[in-house]
Amino acid sequence: MRAVRYDEDGLVPCVMQDWATGEVLTLAYMNEEALRRTLETGEMHFYSRSREELWHKGETSGNVQRLRQIRYDCDGDALVVLVEPAGPACHTGQRSCFYRDLNGTADPAIDAPPADGEPRPAAYEAAAVLERTLADRRDRRPGGSYTVELLEDPPRIGDKIREEANEVASAAAAESDERVAEEAADVLYHLQVLLLSRGIPIGAVMETLNGRRR
Repeated sequence: MRAVRYDEDGLVPCVMQDWATGEVLTLAYMNEEALRRTLETGEMHFYSRSREELWHKGETSGNVQRLRQIRYDCDGDALVVLVEPAGPACHTGQRSCFYRDLNGTADPAIDAPPADGEPRPAAYEAAAVLERTLADRRDRRPGGSYTVELLEDPPRIGDKIREEANEVASAAAAESDERVAEEAADVLYHLQVLLLSRGIPIGAVMETLNGRRR
């Protein structure tokens, strides 16, 4: 805690980021006591500047954020906290408080709803967005969904992964970079369907990759 430098009000800004996906969830402030309670309990505590009091994220909603790691910047005056969210981070019910694009079409009023299709996912968000989309297909079972067809025929998923892997290898040998990227995307899609069918989150795969760097 000695590494943290608080401002003249005794506060430090804190950005919450999803441990598994890297998605930014919200921004809040901590004082020394909030940081201490966070470290002691393993769940996020903040200081409300408007209410001038400590608060425990999810205490009433149940949408707690479980602490995985705290990082501080080069000056020690800002934090990034990696968390496992138990539910939406935003009080509006959105997964993230940052659900509108400044150049988008959403209503700019406080707490206004998002606009369809905005913001467009960044590259690093693709796997997480796909995982949630696939889960939605699994749960709602819309008619005509290719994902639903695959989930209802598990052996076919493995066959498709082998087929798509061969296609990306062939593209790498003789086709353009664009075609390789397209075929690789097909492999990743089918792989995520396989993971979903087994109940394995993509974050578990990424943690396995990280473990191999040690």
